[in-house]
Amino acid sequence: MSGQQDGREGRGFTDRELDIMSVLWREGSGTVAEVREALGDDAGYTTVLKILQILEEKGAVRHEQEGRAYRYFPLVESVSAGGRALSRIVNKIFHGSAELLLATLVEDREFSEAEIERMRSILDRAGRKGNAGEISAAHPRMENKPYKM
Repeated sequence: MSGQQDGREGRGFTDRELDIMSVLWREGSGTVAEVREALGDDAGYTTVLKILQILEEKGAVRHEQEGRAYRYFPLVESVSAGGRALSRIVNKIFHGSAELLLATLVEDREFSEAEIERMRSILDRAGRKGNAGEISAAHPRMENKPYKM
């Protein structure tokens, strides 16, 4: 997918849209009734229907007729949507610092040895690609701070 502003790439999801997309990503598809049930809260049928229609206008879902109902399918991959959302978070909250985001993600959490090894492998690959740099002095939380890993 390109980074053009074509509806899929240019617009993020609201919290409620993301809730509904999450159901579709997890289940693969869903009717309005199925999505409403999976949300497990007080969402009304017409509210879920309207949000699915908005998501379709955005190019994030499509529908197929199934009996008297429509079945909705996600057109945007969760990883793609998550990557765009994370980029916005890094830029707006962490002032472009992936290091500060990483520190926030791992701080005060405990990980299994397998998780730590997988994370190290990801960082090693990033380093080999030339993406690993010095920790910025502009982010004091990152300087020589031990993290529970």
